[in-house]
Amino acid sequence: MTKADLVNEISKNTGIEKIDVQKIVESFMDSIKNSLTKNKNVYLRSFGSFVVKKRAKKKARNLHTKKVIEIPEHFIPAFKPSKTFLNSVKKTVKKS
Repeated sequence: MTKADLVNEISKNTGIEKIDVQKIVESFMDSIKNSLTKNKNVYLRSFGSFVVKKRAKKKARNLHTKKVIEIPEHFIPAFKPSKTFLNSVKKTVKKS
């Protein structure tokens, strides 16, 4: 599902104009991004958490030059689904 599909689905289910729904979705995503850039996690009960994770420094190899490089520690955004969300997906999604 793309962002456009999400906007269409919400608009269809709520009766709100697509332009307004798009602004709301964009604002929601901007709020999450802004919160994570300030190192503040976002918790949505019964859905999941958007958190900032710390990655430790590590050594890697440049495949073209065979030179070993060091990747410094850094922070990445991550999503952790809630238990109810996780169980719902486990029960309903069938193996391919």
